[in-house]
Amino acid sequence: MTDTLLVIEDEDLLADELGRHFRNNGWEVVRAATISSAAELMFERNLEPLVVLSDMSLPDGNALDLLERARDEAIEGEWVLLTAYGTIPDSVRALRLGAVEFLEKPCPIERLDLVMASAARSARAQLRLRHQARSDNRRYSPDAFVGSSRASQELRDMIRRLARVPFTACVLAGETGTGKGLAARILHSTCKRSAGPMVEINCAAIPRELLESELLGHEAGAFTGAKGRHRGVFEQAHQGTLFLDEIGELSPDLQAKLLKVIEEQRVRRLGGEREVAVDVQVIAASNQDLESLVEAGTFRGDLYHRLSVFVLEIPPLRDRVEDLDELVPLFLGEFNAIAGQRVRRVTGEAWSAMRRHHWPGNVRELRNAIERGVLLADGDTLGLRWLHLGVSRGGARPSPPTGDGRGLVLPLDGSMTLDEMDGRIIEEVLRLADGNVSAAARTLGVTRQTLRYRIEKFGLHS
Repeated sequence: MTDTLLVIEDEDLLADELGRHFRNNGWEVVRAATISSAAELMFERNLEPLVVLSDMSLPDGNALDLLERARDEAIEGEWVLLTAYGTIPDSVRALRLGAVEFLEKPCPIERLDLVMASAARSARAQLRLRHQARSDNRRYSPDAFVGSSRASQELRDMIRRLARVPFTACVLAGETGTGKGLAARILHSTCKRSAGPMVEINCAAIPRELLESELLGHEAGAFTGAKGRHRGVFEQAHQGTLFLDEIGELSPDLQAKLLKVIEEQRVRRLGGEREVAVDVQVIAASNQDLESLVEAGTFRGDLYHRLSVFVLEIPPLRDRVEDLDELVPLFLGEFNAIAGQRVRRVTGEAWSAMRRHHWPGNVRELRNAIERGVLLADGDTLGLRWLHLGVSRGGARPSPPTGDGRGLVLPLDGSMTLDEMDGRIIEEVLRLADGNVSAAARTLGVTRQTLRYRIEKFGLHS
């Protein structure tokens, strides 16, 4: 495909010479003699030049005004500007608007060729990045969170609502393996910041002594081993999204520094003397109940309230078992393609076991089980043997009554459904906890948000 070059020049002889030279070098050259004619080509006829080579001063205005309008209307392409008499304010403005080069006339053709080649390489790289971003955005649409259960539908609806508003912070709550990372990528890809970067950091995976530098960055010599400047994740995520996974693992002093950066939208690198402005949307995630951590005094309440502009609870798989009907075929197709297998059928025994299983590892555990089953399957059938589901925790029997009345007996004669048993257990634990949802959640080993969801699901009152 031939690259398009837009030459904006009002001197006919120079325009002819430039057009002839760059056509001989393989460009498709389009010419314009005025700002208005160039604007018509770009804004009305949808010309998308890879590079624009423009004189600065034209009969009807300054090319910098056209460049600024192009940037405002998100028309891409690199700009090279020529001028017979450059001024410092013009050169500063040109660079601020993203022009590749600001050259004085007459410019040797060898020098111009080098600048144009550099501009073309930069423009092609930007095109590749934009195409990749569009591909990622299509991949991470709300429909990527698969499932027809009520809980999944409500989550997708909330994600679509958030995509329409410029939110500054959001908390994703849910157990390990529920898909908090996927939800974060969907939120970024569907919001107005999707053209910006998404930077992810796992606060539990980085040693405490390194985490502050990863968050804030550092200058050379800030500490032993700091040989050069390092931009922290806030700077890396400028005009995009910062995903702070496992934020509940942050130490109290880092929580205070994180709050300051989020509040002021300014960051000071370790060893630095000045603050750098940042524009970042923050998505925080934790498999711990942050409200309970606030009550326990291990997580700052002011940081939690600053982050929890919106709170999305990612439901555990055991609360949306009907989603297995869509998730299992999805993972079968994925691992068939990877392993070159042709597993098409799931035995009834395997389906029954998957629907009974408690799924403590949630969707991540299901994905691993299907991968294992596909890789070890004989023929086109996925059976129970290779799923290795073991004994379901959800199948454990309730404890018998104790002398202090803190036990519960449930009939196993088929007179109660599994949902009715769940509701009865939650009701009894709430009674023993005097209606304290946080205490009941700790007893049941679930997050406060998960328990709230089940209370609403079963129509109970706390």
